[in-house]
Amino acid sequence: MNGRVLLINPWIYDFAAYCEWSEPLGLLSIAAVLKENGYQVALADCLDRHHPDLPTKPRQDAYGCGKFPKTFLEKPPILSRVRRRYGRYGLPLELLEKELQSQPRPDVIMITSGMTYWYPGPFEAIRRAKKSFPSVPIVLGGIYATLCYQHAKLKSGADYVITGEGELQALQLVDELTRNTSDYSPFAGRLDSLPAPLHELRRNQGYVAIETSRGCPFRCTYCASSLLHPRGFRRREPHRVADEIEYCRYQLGVRDFAFYDDALLVDASAHIHVLLDEILRRRLECRFHTPNGLHASYIDEALATKMYEAGFKTIRLGLETSNVLEQLRTGDKTTTEEFKQAAQNLRAAGFEPGQVTAYVLAGLPGRPLEEVVETVDFAHECGVSTQIAPYSPIPGTVEWERAVKQWSFDAHADPLLHNDSLYPFPWSHASFEDFEEVKARALAGNRVLISQA
Repeated sequence: MNGRVLLINPWIYDFAAYCEWSEPLGLLSIAAVLKENGYQVALADCLDRHHPDLPTKPRQDAYGCGKFPKTFLEKPPILSRVRRRYGRYGLPLELLEKELQSQPRPDVIMITSGMTYWYPGPFEAIRRAKKSFPSVPIVLGGIYATLCYQHAKLKSGADYVITGEGELQALQLVDELTRNTSDYSPFAGRLDSLPAPLHELRRNQGYVAIETSRGCPFRCTYCASSLLHPRGFRRREPHRVADEIEYCRYQLGVRDFAFYDDALLVDASAHIHVLLDEILRRRLECRFHTPNGLHASYIDEALATKMYEAGFKTIRLGLETSNVLEQLRTGDKTTTEEFKQAAQNLRAAGFEPGQVTAYVLAGLPGRPLEEVVETVDFAHECGVSTQIAPYSPIPGTVEWERAVKQWSFDAHADPLLHNDSLYPFPWSHASFEDFEEVKARALAGNRVLISQA
């Protein structure tokens, strides 16, 4: 054994958080690489909804999703104007303490991070890890660490901060800290040269996340995919993905799988069709979900039918807006006609309105709330449910620059101000009540669609 590495999946600090097939996939990918290179790995998961010492068993829906335990906290002063209750989502603090006390002394501790405005969770995990293991080096990575590198480096308390895809950086750093030498040649090859994420390191949640590709060939103005995956759009071999799904289905007893891809359907004939053919051939009897959203323009009759036959249960489509000019400006990933046709193809394949949902983006700089209403109505006319996605300023994106220019948004502001609960209110003519009315309209339309199915 080359050494011990403890990985921590931290809490979420926010106004709302819901477990929708949540899995720290990047952390589990790093764990797999470390294990393959002779390290012993362990996980302390602050978002473990099935921890045996939780006082109450979590409620969940038919597909394994549900609420996280919440501890209410005082709002940070900078977020005082948000009319919601703030809190820490995940395990009680004492359960992490118990987890840390049960671990042998690690040689390195690695902590991931999610949304930029969730950084209080990783910060708290770092403080508690340092208290339990004062002399052990702590490494921070993940989305916040990548997009807010300087903030993380100066304020997190971590000894090291890594950015982007972390497998190679993590292995090299752990090797350096433990005075070992590993083989780095697999990182020069395809994604399939890396081991599958170590899903079994996490307590069985009833589902796992699957990633068949990284990055995205599109460059949408509000999206950070290209910043998180600077090596560009890369895909795994579909048969290898099918192997991972089959392993989780039969060896881990998992039935629900959430695709985390940003561009699952691109070049469908060479990728998703091949994967679905394998799933059908192996008769895996899985249930598939797409929380990241699909590109509607790729969903023709054949693909919609095959998705239905393979076991897709919840389809999320990235509509964002029905405004033609805005579609072109923000990335040109779909058109209203393509979306309408995709919705028709999905209905013809057998999907019900409650299974297909369109993301509608609200609060982009300079865009009126009336556009959101029009988009919601358009999606409902297509027979598709809607989910309002409030805009969150993401550092490094085109919309971030527009927010800085149009809203006089401070580019160096505390990342807590990236929280989507603040938008679109402070710098638009829309009030909190206006926005709540639009959300209520969307929900009412959804209920009508489902009742008529």
